Amino acid sequence: MTMAPHQPFQPPTPVDRASLENMFTPAAPSNWTIEDSEELYRIHSWGNPYFSINADGHLTVSPKGDRGGSLDLFDLVESIQRRNLNLPLLIRFSDILQDRIERINACFAKAIARYKYSGVYRGVFPVKCNQQRQLLEDVVRFGKPYQFGLEAGSKPELLIALATLDTPGALLICNGYKDRDYIETAMLGQRLGQQPIIVIEQMAEVELAIAASQNLKIRPVLGVRAKLSTKGSGRWGISAGDRAKFGLTVPEILALVDRLRQEGMLDCLQLLHFHIGSQISAISVVKEALREASRIYVELADLGANMQYLDVGGGLAVDYDGSQTNFYVSKNYSTQNYANDVVAEVQEACRAKGVAVPTLVSESGRAISSHQSVLVFDVLGISDAPSQDNVEVPGDADHLILRELYEIYQNLNSKTVQELYNDALQFKEETISLFNFGYLSLSDRARAERLFWACCRKALSVVRDAEYIPEDIEELHQSMASIYYINLSVFQSMPDAWAIDQLFPILPIHRLNEVPSSRGTLADLTCDSDGKVNQFIDLRDVKHVLELHPLQPGKPYYLGMFLGGAYQEIMGNLHNLFGDTNAVHIHMTPKGYQVEHVVKGDTMTEVLGYVQYDAEDMIENIRRRSEMALHDNHITLEESQLLLQHYEHSLSQYTYLV
Repeated sequence: MTMAPHQPFQPPTPVDRASLENMFTPAAPSNWTIEDSEELYRIHSWGNPYFSINADGHLTVSPKGDRGGSLDLFDLVESIQRRNLNLPLLIRFSDILQDRIERINACFAKAIARYKYSGVYRGVFPVKCNQQRQLLEDVVRFGKPYQFGLEAGSKPELLIALATLDTPGALLICNGYKDRDYIETAMLGQRLGQQPIIVIEQMAEVELAIAASQNLKIRPVLGVRAKLSTKGSGRWGISAGDRAKFGLTVPEILALVDRLRQEGMLDCLQLLHFHIGSQISAISVVKEALREASRIYVELADLGANMQYLDVGGGLAVDYDGSQTNFYVSKNYSTQNYANDVVAEVQEACRAKGVAVPTLVSESGRAISSHQSVLVFDVLGISDAPSQDNVEVPGDADHLILRELYEIYQNLNSKTVQELYNDALQFKEETISLFNFGYLSLSDRARAERLFWACCRKALSVVRDAEYIPEDIEELHQSMASIYYINLSVFQSMPDAWAIDQLFPILPIHRLNEVPSSRGTLADLTCDSDGKVNQFIDLRDVKHVLELHPLQPGKPYYLGMFLGGAYQEIMGNLHNLFGDTNAVHIHMTPKGYQVEHVVKGDTMTEVLGYVQYDAEDMIENIRRRSEMALHDNHITLEESQLLLQHYEHSLSQYTYLV
């Protein structure tokens, strides 16, 4: 098992040295500034104009954007905890929601003025994006000046929208699968002064709509969702195309026109809807879809349909990583670019055909609701990679594998790092084999593993000085990273990070004026190996470790996840019975801020009820078993009472650690 002589190392094609060197060699503490943290975590790129860092190194929130007023997020979290609301904590900033609604309406108003568009814009918020009552009530309240409406994708969401939307002139777009009750309920909404538009997404819904109209003697406003040939981009690209889940093909749309004409209801068809994905990262895809949909719209008008509305669906993207590219978690356009293209494409198609321009509708839920919430959670502890400051020198009598590993450690330098690191990996595998077959003692195995980890640490230390970074070393920083244990369930609070590898900005909310000298991944409270976060935003692609600070004894360390206000709350699950987190709604006032709403997170009794357990029955079972154990002298009376106290107290507590 003698190690072969080492040949001079010929470096392969270099990887991105700049990003790796930044991972391995943080700036000296005395040189670290808040500007360094802003650049490292890309705060201005994804967070502008809402998030920045103050002189104390704390993250700040400007809920009204660039119109002034900011809050220290660290101080806010500390203040909320003094109100007996424990972490993890979801903070919703209603002023950010208002600002997002105002911005998208301002962009469309500017585009309409620029192109002298004779129609108007009427946005709607898709309820599926975030069904929380306080948030939807805020959407309706903030949207009133713009006649901003709602979109329902199911019967329960329709019931929410009918009860919540009270804005005269606002649209209620009715999407999703529909039965007779859904369609009749939507039509009857007209009697309440609502403006429901029933969008036909399956051919069977045509007959249901005709029958409901005849039964109720109500002439509905109908729309049709088109299956465009234009494919979306990113993870939601299959939302369009011939095999898309929803919508009618062009032949089916023509059949719909003929059927409505037979019933004398063609004037009821007033809206064309399409949707090409939830997060469209490339503006070219948006333009192509608009061009196709606009042509379908004007042809429907030419066939005699009473066309009034063009609903361009969702897809207005959020720049989660701040790269401003067509990467799947970014976008290569602004909201103003998007509005300009919608207005220009539709106007051009209508002008060419001599058709009146429609009222423009969009369902940009992600772009409206993502920024308004911040999830704050604390770190419970750290597990570091094995370290060995003082490398033990093996003697001549020690096992050969120990001497081989020590020789690797001695000879590691920038020129030999790739070859010797791979040799170290091989010897680590041989160590385990020798131990399993009884040729290596437990003590020698421990010494070999310590030498291996010493080699890994030295490899990382010398790689920063190498002219080229071997690709084999690129993954080493992840295996050597610390594990930060967080008071959170990934499955409950950031399900898309687990299910579809969605990236969210995650960073400390304080100590941002200190050098983040550790590299770590995050592990949650669940007993599941998938309960982790090891993908983080980066300018160039995705990084697998996050720059963090060492824990300080007796002091909390808070992290925040940002841009998670769309979909995450409602899609969270109860893995290990971790329930909804505490949530607060914050509103800016002239004197600072006000806690508008407090929504307590689930207690253990509540989550147990979701899976059909009755808390009183469970307590009684424990009481009876305690009595039996007491009778058999397996427990003392004091112990049995203490057990019952703990049991009953736990049932009323938050499902997370306090």
